[in-house]
Amino acid sequence: MPRTALLVSGALLAALLPLAAAHAADDPAPAPVDRFEGEVPFASQPADGIFTWGSDPDDPPALHLTDRADAPEGAKVLTGTYDISGYGGFTHDFAADRPAHDWSAYQGIRFWWQGRDDGRKTAFEIKDGGANGEASELWTTSFTDDFTGWKQIEIPFTDFVYRTDYQPVGGIDHVLGLTGMWGYAVTLPAGTKGDFAMDDVELYGRADQSLRASVSTDAPVYPVREGGTARVRVTLATTGDRPVDDPVTVTYTTEGGTATAGRDYSPVSGTLTFPAGTASGASRTIEVPTRTVRSAASAKTVPLKLTVTGAKAPAETPQIVVDAHGLPYLNAELPVRRRVADLLSRMSPEEKAGQMTQAERGAVGSGGDIAAYDLGSLLSGGGSTPTPNTPEAWARMIDGFQLRARATRFQIPLIYGVDAVHGHNNLAGATIMPHNIGIGAGRDPQLAEQTGAVTAAEVRATGIPWDFAPCLCVSRDERWGRSYESFGEDPALVQSMETVIQGLQGRADGRDLSRDDKVLATAKHFAGDGGTAYGSSTTGTYTIDQGVTKVTRRQLEDIHLAPYATAVRRGVGTVMPSYSSLDIAGDGRGAVKMHARGDMINGVLKDRMGFDGFVISDWNAIDQLPGDYAAHVRTAVDAGVDMMMVPYSYKDFSSTLVDEVKAGRISERRIDDAVSRILTRKFELGLFEHPWADTSGAAAIGSPAHRAVARRAAAESQVLLKNSGGLLPLRKSEKVYVAGSDADDLGNQTGGWTLTWQGASGTHTRGTTILQGMREAGGDVTYSRDASAPTDGYDVGVVVVGETPYAEGVGDVGNGHSLELSAADQAAVDKVCAAMKCAVLIVSGRPQLIGDRLGGIDALVASWLPGTEGEGVADVLYGTRPFTGQLPVTWPKSESQLPVNVGDASYDPQFPYGWGLTTLTGVPRGGTATLHALAVAAAAAERRGAGRAGRALVAKARLIVQQKAGERMTEAVAKPFADADHLLLTGRYGKAVEKLIEAYGAM
Repeated sequence: MPRTALLVSGALLAALLPLAAAHAADDPAPAPVDRFEGEVPFASQPADGIFTWGSDPDDPPALHLTDRADAPEGAKVLTGTYDISGYGGFTHDFAADRPAHDWSAYQGIRFWWQGRDDGRKTAFEIKDGGANGEASELWTTSFTDDFTGWKQIEIPFTDFVYRTDYQPVGGIDHVLGLTGMWGYAVTLPAGTKGDFAMDDVELYGRADQSLRASVSTDAPVYPVREGGTARVRVTLATTGDRPVDDPVTVTYTTEGGTATAGRDYSPVSGTLTFPAGTASGASRTIEVPTRTVRSAASAKTVPLKLTVTGAKAPAETPQIVVDAHGLPYLNAELPVRRRVADLLSRMSPEEKAGQMTQAERGAVGSGGDIAAYDLGSLLSGGGSTPTPNTPEAWARMIDGFQLRARATRFQIPLIYGVDAVHGHNNLAGATIMPHNIGIGAGRDPQLAEQTGAVTAAEVRATGIPWDFAPCLCVSRDERWGRSYESFGEDPALVQSMETVIQGLQGRADGRDLSRDDKVLATAKHFAGDGGTAYGSSTTGTYTIDQGVTKVTRRQLEDIHLAPYATAVRRGVGTVMPSYSSLDIAGDGRGAVKMHARGDMINGVLKDRMGFDGFVISDWNAIDQLPGDYAAHVRTAVDAGVDMMMVPYSYKDFSSTLVDEVKAGRISERRIDDAVSRILTRKFELGLFEHPWADTSGAAAIGSPAHRAVARRAAAESQVLLKNSGGLLPLRKSEKVYVAGSDADDLGNQTGGWTLTWQGASGTHTRGTTILQGMREAGGDVTYSRDASAPTDGYDVGVVVVGETPYAEGVGDVGNGHSLELSAADQAAVDKVCAAMKCAVLIVSGRPQLIGDRLGGIDALVASWLPGTEGEGVADVLYGTRPFTGQLPVTWPKSESQLPVNVGDASYDPQFPYGWGLTTLTGVPRGGTATLHALAVAAAAAERRGAGRAGRALVAKARLIVQQKAGERMTEAVAKPFADADHLLLTGRYGKAVEKLIEAYGAM
């Protein structure tokens, strides 16, 4: 049962009442939940039962029902032993095939616990609403073991808080209704061995009205221009929408804050009354008038204190905010540089530290810490989404967070970021593009730009102005779990695809950033993440991701830094360093984490390349640096990292940064540089004038026009590796037998970073599978996933096989993954290809080893991860579009060859870099004489700077060579063929054709 560790920061229980404190006469009798006498078995869903769970096989506790003479109730108690390194505990889920339980008549839940007086906290959660115990909303609190012997722990339902770190379904309604309860769970302390005993879990007490009635305000913050009137709507709500039995009163008064009563606002006070019988949803309005002050001023706050009787009070005190006004930084007519300088001059060290801090949305809950810590940025990690996961909910959520920023002194807007790495992939229903490796296979810079434009439009339409993309890694080893995030193994190919930056951001000078269809882009991961050596990773069970890149300085410049120089010229707004380490031959430093390499971030990126945006760290990356936490902060900031992605440790980072600056260990000049860079981008994005989500483009999310771009990208990404007898394209009159694990699985074809970080098989968003695309194309198709259906009577078989989703180091080869097809996929290929002519499509993030099966396959297609538009794959299968894709990476014969890349001294792959057959009509023909003529013409085109003509001439020569090569691939052919493609991408058209002539002559 997958889980994350429970937060145990709930309030300690102040009153732990003994059983002797009997319930009042009008209280309902206690209702048993667990007596532990054997009435509830050890079993899991869908049965009623108790079961254990943990972060790894050793972490679930061992449970027993034990006869005990000292049992507080009955003969037996629940006992257990544990030794938990990550997290672990046990759950009692009620039967999923029976109705949920109604606990709304009770005050709380209680149980007996045998104390060890070890001072350790144990978390206790209850499960509210949803379809069953494992699809319910989780509410949590904790108690401290600071006693010896049996003690009854009483927990009023009012003590439970909604979990923000983990919800199995992302949360339902964020209301503890108590009418549909599915059980409870206990998370035991981690870190040392322990044992426990527990007995008699029951519901107790009479529910008071405040358990089902609550008072809320329509917002936590009410910004108002000076002289305006803030209107605070106070609403009464009840569980089940029942009228209140007793009156509810709300006494209010304006007091405290940074505004001055009588000068900045007119103080108000009074009482609102909701009489007995008032219906749920009734509301009253409190008006707070502000006054006009002629002098310029920062924002001022006016807390409206509410005291509630008869219902639960609002979770926090609403604040009226008199907007900042008259200050130069607010003047949109001034140059950005002057606005930044003015604002920076007014900020405190704490406010500057806040701008350098990025927290995860799940960590800040409803967002109160945004103002408390002057946070400058939030992000959604992979799978961190609002509920429901709709464009409207995203915009509402982000506007809610922006509202919190209005309560800060200078009302600096947040910049919100997401990993939209192949479309707005966190959003259900968004247009999902092929992953970058497929875009690289398409070799179409204009289309790459269009995919970026679609992504930007869909991301910005949900209120998000910042995208952690594109990945400019140059993937040099297909065992890497991030291979598919790379456009390819050749830096020249990666550079050619960087048109995606213009698709995301618009023009290189940043003038388009404030548009409602553009976002700030991020070049990642600087630098060398694609070159880490297999076996060099020290992160968990990863084998290559976050490892060490060992290079000469020339290799570093030519391979890994070159794409960043292009990105800077294209005006990329932010850069993210890599988790990996860099070991440069001869520099005497050994392997140094990139987040600590000031020579690279300050020296190369900012100084030499002239990057003027800001540098954002990767997720908790500074925690991997040597030394204590203060050293982590100093090292990263001094190296040139301007904003830290510290998802759940934002408080520690912010306070540590301030302490280090005040102690003089980090210079104020460095802090001012970082904050200036961040503020500059915020001004350029137009966030100061328009902080709220502009959803005018939301109707286009997942639209036919956007999906048409993704469909074309999917079609162009398909690489035809083999096509014996011209099997492809298929004819619609042919009877086609379709099999394989990836033919009808949208999750597999979209891959990782889709809805969740790791992605998942199955249907979790809207799109068309490859099988559906073939049917919609009009094909005569029969489908049998495992090829178990009879194979007689078909003209051709199409077997769609490949990988299941993964991301980052989780997908590293050797970490539960390999480059071999699964046994089921191999069996499907073998059965279908033995029975009929067959085409095999490989849906994967990297090459898969075909080995001796290649001879039995008539047509082979590298489909990569084509995204949501399976019709694009069907388009090339049925000839609506021709196959035009080329390999963006070398396709190896065996894993022992890895790493193998274009330009290697020894180069004998299954298929070379740049290989890609075509189904274009009118393929050029000719021999040596034709190729020599093309070489002369290509050299002439190169001299006169005619890039389009030069590329067309090389393409003709490539097709002639491929036509002759057929299946007779040798090292003598493969090496010059691959070299030619690199030369083409670097604009050396004449030399490219000369290499193709060399390959032609070797056959």
